[in-house]
This record gives sequence, C-alpha cells and structure tokens, in this order.
Amino acid sequence: MDFIPSQFKIGILGAGQLGKMLAQEASKLDLNIHFLDKDKSFPAAKVCPNFTEGDFTNYADVLNFGRRMNVVSIEIEHVNTKALHQLQSEGIQVFPQAHLLDLIKDKGLQKLFYQEHQFPTAPFQLFQNKSALLEALSDSKINFPFVVKSRTGGYDGRGVVIIHSTADLELILNEPCLVEEMAPIDKELSVIAVRNQDGSCMIYPTVSMDFHPTANLVEFLICPATIPTEIEDNAKELAKRLVDKLGIVGLLAIEMFYLTDGTIWINEIAPRPHNSGHHTLDNGATSQFENHLRALCGLPLGETNYKEIAVMINILGEEPYIGQAIYHNLDQVLAIEGVHVHLYGKTETRPYRKMGHVTITGNDLESCLEKANFVKQYFKVIA
Repeated sequence: MDFIPSQFKIGILGAGQLGKMLAQEASKLDLNIHFLDKDKSFPAAKVCPNFTEGDFTNYADVLNFGRRMNVVSIEIEHVNTKALHQLQSEGIQVFPQAHLLDLIKDKGLQKLFYQEHQFPTAPFQLFQNKSALLEALSDSKINFPFVVKSRTGGYDGRGVVIIHSTADLELILNEPCLVEEMAPIDKELSVIAVRNQDGSCMIYPTVSMDFHPTANLVEFLICPATIPTEIEDNAKELAKRLVDKLGIVGLLAIEMFYLTDGTIWINEIAPRPHNSGHHTLDNGATSQFENHLRALCGLPLGETNYKEIAVMINILGEEPYIGQAIYHNLDQVLAIEGVHVHLYGKTETRPYRKMGHVTITGNDLESCLEKANFVKQYFKVIA
C-alpha cells in the first residue's frame, strides 16, 4: 500500500498521559496526530503541537474536531459518543467504534454482553439506585461481602467500593450500579489484545497485577504473569474470542480474575491503551501504543512477545502532599541498570494521582523484583 503518514490525520479525544505516550510513539512513524482536551496543561500538549482546546464530552466540540480527521480514537471512554455516531455516518473512521464505546462505558451493559455471549464473569445484579439495592439486601438477595460498581463514569478504581458490613453502606452512591459477589481471587490478570481493520489480531502475554489497597489503582505489574501455562493459554484464547465477538478495531485491555479453583472470570475491559500495558514500551515488544496506532491506520500489527521480563510500578502522588511535584530520589532510581522512568509531566501532585510509572527489565524476575521494591520504597512524589 502507498501511505503518506504525515498526511494521515489521527484525532485523539483526551490528552492525558496515554495521549502523551501515543504522541511519542506516533512520532517514530511520522504520523500526524492531533488531540482534543480542555487546555494545554495536559501531558500530550507537551510533546504534540497539534492541540485543539475543547471538551470531549461536548457534541459540537467532538464533531468539529473529528471532521478534520481521517480517523478518530480515544484515550478515555467517557466521551460524547453521539458525536462519534454522527462522524461515522459522515464517513469518518472511528475506532473503537461508537456503538462499542456505548457498550463498554456502561459496566452494566458490559456484564449483560458477557452473559448473553457466555463469557465467564462474576455473578451480578443491576440496580437503578441505592434504595433498590438496600431493599434487595434486606430481602437477603444480596449477602455480605459484596462489590458495588457505578455503571458509568468510573475509571482508575473510582466508582468501585467493597461493602463488608452495614457500616460500609454509607459508601454506596445513589446512582445506577451493579453488585457482584466477592470473587475468590488467586491473582488479578490482564491481557491486551489488538485487532486490525482486516480482522487480524495479536495478543500480548498475560500480566499479573497488584492493586493499591486505598486508591484501587494498579501498583505493581509482572510480565509474564507467574501462572500455569494452561491458564496463560486460556486467558489468551478468552481475549481472542472477546475481541472477535466485539469486532473492535484497536486495543482492548481485558482485566481478569484467576480464581482459586483454577478458572478465569472477565472483570472489565477498556478499549484503549491501558495501564497494564505500559511495560511494552521497554520490554522488547511492539508497544501497545504503536500497535494501537498501526490498527488505526490499517498497517500490519507488530510483534507482541517480550524479549525481557518486566516489572512495572505506578508512581502515585504521596499523601498528604498537594502542590508542585517534587521527585524525591530520582537520581538514585536512574542510576540502576534496567530501570526505565516515565514521568507524565503533570506539574501538580495530589494523593494517589498518577504521576508516572517505572518499568524494570531484565532476564531474572527475582532481580527485577528486588529493584522494583527499591523504587517503590525510595522514589516518591512530594510537594
């Protein structure tokens, strides 16, 4: 195919750290990438001159921005999909497709999709508001402990609460939600798949994740996951079946529960670059960001197998600091072999805000974990 990368306009709704890393990877292929977000303080604006100030939840802003592009994509799900449907009707390519965003950004619709198509997931119930949930609890249709998830608007752990007893009921918001049984989890896993416009698909190796106990953010990631080979194969097969059923174009991150009985449940999905794939920038695979861009352009997908073991840590703002970000012990971290620091360029820190990530690569997991623990203990963001 003949292709002029600098003339192919890629529009991204949202300009946070995912956008910044997309822009950095786009520059390697000379792709013409543009961003829409509220102002130029967002991370992507620091590395990309093509920035439109606007609101990605506003119909007119998204429509006007998208009409100037060859293809439109996202770095956050909570965008104006009505405008994306209109862009599609006008012949603008939108990936992930607008109807899939409508499905995925509603966790209730996600669960119903899994149920309809027989994908394994935690048993669940849907409720329109808090009073309906409390009525079901009083009628013993729900038993402690259980998980409550907001149907829309939640990400990075927001909108998810674990209810252990009546003392926790005040945490439940009065909004449409779903309730899941507590899963007997051995490990939390993630598989990232990328599917091209021609239906070809590549699957990244499964990773295991540890979550911050307060912020509910991925804090510690290991690639490859330390799971039996048959579980790795099952997770990849499940991911492949899901992307094909959805017919999605671009990346899909599938978070899974590996249960104590050896089975796997799908937890939830994200149709974009994902925190559980950041290590691909440094472990020898084609990065998740480059493969997403390749799919948007209809270019062949790159190799997804790792060449080095990777351990990733999210760098979060420390409590109780709020203010200009100061990186404590950055020099000590940069001095360690195999340590790759990615700072997102957010000037202000606050508790649990994602400020960057660090990936440790090498040929020995024990050594990588030792270095990761040092980074976790000493590398801090204060104010």
